[in-house]
Amino acid sequence: MSSQTNLSRRRFGGLLAASFGAAGTPAWAAATQGKGKRMQQPHALIKPARLRDGDLVAIIAPGGFTDEESIAKAQRNIEALGLRASLGANIRAVHGNYAGTVQQRLDDLHAAFRDPDVKAVWAIRGGSGCISLLALLDYALIQRNPKVLIGYSDITALHLAIASQTGLVTFHGPVASSTFSEYTVTQLQNVLMMPQEQYTIPMALDNHRRAQTQPNFAIRTVHGGQATGRLTGGNLCLVSALAGTPYAADFREHILFLEEINEVPYRIDRMLCQLDLSVGFNKAAALMLGIFEHCEAADGDTALTLNDTLDQHLQPLRVPAVSGYSFGHIRHQFTLPMGILATLDADRQTLTLLEPGVC
Repeated sequence: MSSQTNLSRRRFGGLLAASFGAAGTPAWAAATQGKGKRMQQPHALIKPARLRDGDLVAIIAPGGFTDEESIAKAQRNIEALGLRASLGANIRAVHGNYAGTVQQRLDDLHAAFRDPDVKAVWAIRGGSGCISLLALLDYALIQRNPKVLIGYSDITALHLAIASQTGLVTFHGPVASSTFSEYTVTQLQNVLMMPQEQYTIPMALDNHRRAQTQPNFAIRTVHGGQATGRLTGGNLCLVSALAGTPYAADFREHILFLEEINEVPYRIDRMLCQLDLSVGFNKAAALMLGIFEHCEAADGDTALTLNDTLDQHLQPLRVPAVSGYSFGHIRHQFTLPMGILATLDADRQTLTLLEPGVC
């Protein structure tokens, strides 16, 4: 443990006494009461129960709106895993680009966590809008009813907020309407249904083959070495958007993982700069970048390549750093339990989960 961490803990006792008023109410709580704001506090890790054959999974749309084809596909995906699917009451709602109003989307998420028969909550898609839910989520309800939450892309906002406010392990993995490959299904099952005490995640062979013609699929070691830390991160746009909020990813001494889609290099550069300025990449245990899909500049543009842009941030680091791992907006992706301990071996280009994400 770093001396900085020890110093913070020694100071904490004095700061705690100063932060309570005469009535015993924390100053931060009084200041934010009724405003939907929460101060980030450390929480013990909570692991949801593993999924078993026949378990009920709630399909919800906390971000972008969906359609009948995607709903049917999501149901088929879940049933193919030996699970049962139920639909959120507002899953067909449309409010602009969103799957209903903020209240409708909140209602479905809260109902899924409140229902004792539901064992997992699976987002049907990402899109946009999850960030609007964060200040209004009932974190106490989620903490009292821990269950599997799965998704990626815009669902990153929920993952990071729930982790910071409850300590619940959630899962960065395919959305329910994804086109599942055999690799994706195997990784889901190994993490959620057949957990191991330690599990080294194999990279997808199909992604390796695509790297022959698409450089963004190539696994690259920018800085070698090994690092152990808890997993945090997700979609770069959302991780950077939450910087400076109570729901931000505090990736100090963590393995920070990032992926992106449809963002040109200069925007990726800006978001990486924001994260580095807000926390500092060298304070992370390691950086693990997934597949950045459709993130090259248009032909003819005067711009750095994607890899040149990433390397501007990765090469100066003193911690292990890799790119091209099998997660992101891609068909063949593995599932990451957020919050658990893992070891990144940049020399062997592996990631090993050191504990199961479910109990």
